[in-house]
Amino acid sequence: MKIAVVGGGSTYTPELVDGLGRLYDVLPVDELVLVDPAAERLELVGDFGRRILARLGHPGRLTTSTDLAPALEGVDAVLLQLRVGGQAARRQDETWPLECGCVGQETTGAGGLAKALRTVPVVLDIAERVRATAPDAWIVDFTNPVGIVTRALLQEGHRAVGLCNVAIGLQRRFAAWLGVEPEAVHLDHVGLNHLTWERAATVDGVDRLPELLDGRRDEIAESLELPAELLDTLGVVPSYYLRYFYAHDEVVAEQRASGSRAARVAEIEQELLTMYADPALDEKPALLGERGGAYYSEAAVQLAASLLGSGPTPTTQVVNLRNDGTLPDLPDDAVVEVPAEVDGAGVRPVAVAPLAPLYAGLVAAVTAYEHLALDAALRGGYDRVFQALLAHPLVGQVDLAHGLTDRLIAHNRDHLGWA
Repeated sequence: MKIAVVGGGSTYTPELVDGLGRLYDVLPVDELVLVDPAAERLELVGDFGRRILARLGHPGRLTTSTDLAPALEGVDAVLLQLRVGGQAARRQDETWPLECGCVGQETTGAGGLAKALRTVPVVLDIAERVRATAPDAWIVDFTNPVGIVTRALLQEGHRAVGLCNVAIGLQRRFAAWLGVEPEAVHLDHVGLNHLTWERAATVDGVDRLPELLDGRRDEIAESLELPAELLDTLGVVPSYYLRYFYAHDEVVAEQRASGSRAARVAEIEQELLTMYADPALDEKPALLGERGGAYYSEAAVQLAASLLGSGPTPTTQVVNLRNDGTLPDLPDDAVVEVPAEVDGAGVRPVAVAPLAPLYAGLVAAVTAYEHLALDAALRGGYDRVFQALLAHPLVGQVDLAHGLTDRLIAHNRDHLGWA
């Protein structure tokens, strides 16, 4: 079995390598190919990855390539984790929206739109090359904004599914609090990528979420940086990305005072690269946990194992896939993030209850924005970018949308072929 990772020079690639090494019995990979145009960085991460696999006794080989073509020969699955423009672009995404009084974030709001505009054309080009070389291979997208990128892939008929680590992170946290194995916790995780709510956490047929909300109320609220009273009102656990909506102005004030998350990530990356260069290091350092992507490896391995038929099938996993009536208020071609049955035949959403009005309106608005955002990413143009921003519930004002559009284009001109 051969898996290619596009964006393999990322500093969190060792998280994935570690998971593949530990879970060989679940996903027996013979060859892992890391693909990245940054040759020096790629080799550094690749060498570290080989040491990780050797320590874990993994029999497969890890190779690297700056060229996508050889990596796709005979490949069974392609994992996308690329960042067009690197951390410099992320820092811009988290900075210029603040000039208009809007949140600066790489997946939400105007910064998320900028990332989508840079990313979608690149991902679609990669996907076409996958289809030409390995038409039966699965594409697993971990590249943000996952919902928009996955929608682009599915719209073009690619064999693709989107993946996020929010659900598995909450599953692991709930399981630890309940004193059960993670696999015993089944989440009613519903919404869009980075716009989800946990409506239930079922163990042996019993919903334990009310127990968690009662006993861990303040701890959960603190982790989300939201008022505990809000959890009482909601009766569910929102994704921490909902803070950008529920406490937008507070977040903007904090970002203006303390700077962007991108600056800290850049520091962490440099520290990690220095660590990876140490030939004695053969296990992922604790600092990697601060980089982001916690449990990404477990989620990716579980998903790939089911898709490629190496694990027990079908399994139920939270993924990003076509709506197709799952949430009846949304169009069929929307991409939703819900539990799904996964096996070699693909991914099929499980039946979930409709969203309550408290959530349904926001989800519908962001779905409409994502439709316009994808149109802007595919066809370009000032007017399409403006319309997407005007439709976004965190923007929605003419002057704001014009100011953000001007800044987005100015800061991303090198990545926008039409600008």
